[in-house]
Amino acid sequence: RALLLRPAPPLQRPGPAPQCPDDGDEEIVAAVVSGELPSHRLESRLRDCRRAARLRREALRRITGRGVEGLPFDGIDYEAILGQCCEMPVGYVQLPVGVAGPLLLDGRDYHVPMATTEGCLVASVNRGCRAIAASGGAFSVLLRDAMSRAPAVKLPSAKRAAELKMFLEAPANFEALAAVFNKSSRFGRLQGIQCALAGRNLYMRFTCSTGDAMGMNMVSKGVENVLGYLRNNFPDMDVISISGNYCSDKKATAVNWIDGRGKSVVCEATIKGRVVQSVLKTTVEKLVELNIIKNLAGSAVAGALGGFNAHASNIVTALFIATGQDPAQNVESSQCITMLEAVNEGKDLHISVTMPSIEVGTIGGGTSLTSQAACLNLLGVKGPNHGSPGANARLLATIVAGSVLAGELSLLAALAAGQLVKSHMKYNRSSKDVANAAS
Repeated sequence: RALLLRPAPPLQRPGPAPQCPDDGDEEIVAAVVSGELPSHRLESRLRDCRRAARLRREALRRITGRGVEGLPFDGIDYEAILGQCCEMPVGYVQLPVGVAGPLLLDGRDYHVPMATTEGCLVASVNRGCRAIAASGGAFSVLLRDAMSRAPAVKLPSAKRAAELKMFLEAPANFEALAAVFNKSSRFGRLQGIQCALAGRNLYMRFTCSTGDAMGMNMVSKGVENVLGYLRNNFPDMDVISISGNYCSDKKATAVNWIDGRGKSVVCEATIKGRVVQSVLKTTVEKLVELNIIKNLAGSAVAGALGGFNAHASNIVTALFIATGQDPAQNVESSQCITMLEAVNEGKDLHISVTMPSIEVGTIGGGTSLTSQAACLNLLGVKGPNHGSPGANARLLATIVAGSVLAGELSLLAALAAGQLVKSHMKYNRSSKDVANAAS
């Protein structure tokens, strides 16, 4: 089934940079240029976010001697990003959004928005979606739902650090610690504490549910409450950092790969042999062999940590940007192992992706911006789920995994059939770029 879209209106070039009128703005711009008025204070000084962005932009032009005329100014709500998404704004960057699908996942169709500048990506995921739908759809299982934060503390001795570790991990103390932690939020509920010791330094990995929020701020506030409580019994504890990198945020780590962070999801599908041939233009045997040699053995040779896949990060990043997630969390959210095997006497293909650390939310951060909220709405997961808190974020995580499944299937097929370069030459317009460079 193809998604029918109305023809898009012709693209318009960004208008000229907004000019600085003479209603007191000139004095303000001059003050910013001279350093008398710091740029970051414009919003609080003017009480007008759009005007602050416009004057900052003009000051930037005068300071650098370079204009930003190609950077759009109109078309974004500057009030909406204040204190939430970006500091000292001067405009915004345009990214095209394509739609792949429908993705038939758990009996429902989803049209997947993807913000990307990589030609061929949306088309490839779309082909994977077509193969999945023609074979009866994909199915997902959510294994875990727990955001983590791990502060680092130092104690006078390793013996004392071990005593704190035993205190935190003792089942008899969990109820009291959870009561302190849970005071920080209606939705944040402590699930567990896992500790690691390095000399007299202790790393305490707190995990909790976070409703429909991605939850970093929620879990951090709960951790701060517990740290204050612990000082009653451990006054010699020195808090080094609220984050000690054992969380582990925005880094590819074994702890996330093994224990998970955010949503842990497995998604699978059985692709009929005739679909492998007609839609993917290859064979079951070639796909299975390729996955072993490339995704499993090749990744092992490279020393990969959670990178046993073809291009999971491509799909995760495009979906994250479109739906207002934190793009930097693509690092751990893209940890994925792709498995392929022949089933039904070798006639059909079973494919699965296992992703232990998908970090998504449907409230907070960039999800509140108009464009990103529209993409969430397209998927049916905009905002909080009042009837079942956390259900929207969990559904979004399964859609991410299902989209990765489609992307993996299609790229592996292109590689097995020797079509990768041809496809990229077609959709990336490489010949056009080369011709322009030559001229």
